[in-house]
Formats: sequence, C-alpha cells, structure tokens
Amino acid sequence: MERNEPIEIDEDDLSPADLKIILLGDSASGKSKLVERFLLDDYNPRQLSTFAINLFRYNATSDDGRVWKIDLWDTAGQEQFNKLHPSYYYKANAAILVFDITRKITYKNLSTWYEELRQHTYGVPAICVANKIDIDMTVTERNFAFASRNKLPFYFVSASNGTNVVKVFREAFKLAVANKECPPDEVRRFANQPQKYLLLSRGT
Repeated sequence: MERNEPIEIDEDDLSPADLKIILLGDSASGKSKLVERFLLDDYNPRQLSTFAINLFRYNATSDDGRVWKIDLWDTAGQEQFNKLHPSYYYKANAAILVFDITRKITYKNLSTWYEELRQHTYGVPAICVANKIDIDMTVTERNFAFASRNKLPFYFVSASNGTNVVKVFREAFKLAVANKECPPDEVRRFANQPQKYLLLSRGT
C-alpha cells in the first residue's frame, strides 16, 4: 500500500469514500494518536459535529495499482458513553479495536466494543491492537486471550514511537478491500488465516 497526496475536500463536501475503516476502544486508549502517527502530515482532518466524529481522509494505492479514497473514523470522545451512534458502523469495511496496555479496563472493555460491532455489522473484519508498548516492553511477552478467542489479527504497537503502526493500517486496508469486493464469509476466512506477527521496528 502506497500513501499518496491528501485529497482536497471542500468544506461542505462529504462525498463518500471508497473504503471506511473505523477505530473502536475506550477513551484515551490512543486511537487518534495511532491515526496521526500513520498519516503524519498526509491527511485532511474533519469533524462531523453532528455525531462527534473525527474523519481522516487520504488516498492509498493497492498492490494492483488502484487508488482508493479511504476514510478513517475516530470517535472523538463519544465512546465515554460506551455506545456509539449506529451511523458510526454504517458501511464500515474494517475495524481496528484498540486498548491501552497500561489500563486493564480498556482491555476488559474490548468485549463490549466487539459485541457492539457485531450487532451493527456482519462479516466486517477486525484487528486487535495493544497500544503504548513503549511504556512497558515486557507486555509483548504476554498472551492476550481476547484476540485468539475471537480469531482476530493481533499487534503490539506504539503510537509514540511508531512501532507496527504502518503494518496495522496496511493490514486494515487489505481487509477492507477484501470486504468491499468479497462476500463476508470469504473475508472472514481471509482474516482468520493463521499468521505470525513479529514485533517490528519503527515505521515498518
């Protein structure tokens, strides 16, 4: 996946993107920082004030040369109510579930977020992300049952130093394209293929 120049969006233009990737998780788990780390300066931040949503739009090129307009949706704090507006999930092609390794409650609440995702979507692939590993690298030696129990790809990441951030969004992009072009059952099989995820260096 190659990142291109940001799309110029007119202030009153909310034309639909080709793909929609949503971020889920408790407040202050680092969702916005992950998006900002991935995009750096290559994005157009927007706020949908009606639903308190931050929308980041950018271009990405797939391996076959096609250019996709992608919207990354971030909750902008409304997750404090432990329930998101159904429009947040509408036409989502992939989801990234984020928890903070320094706060156990954010991991515990992943089950609630995942259940809500499944209430509003069918067959949408999801990725599980353990954020802020720069604070305590020993956490990478632990196993987290939530991801394996739900057969989700799992990554240790750091929005602070960039560890695995690009890899996570590349994976989400790949799964979103598959969701767009394949029946949900096919996407689920693709997402559940056994994979080994290594702890990668910054920016990989």
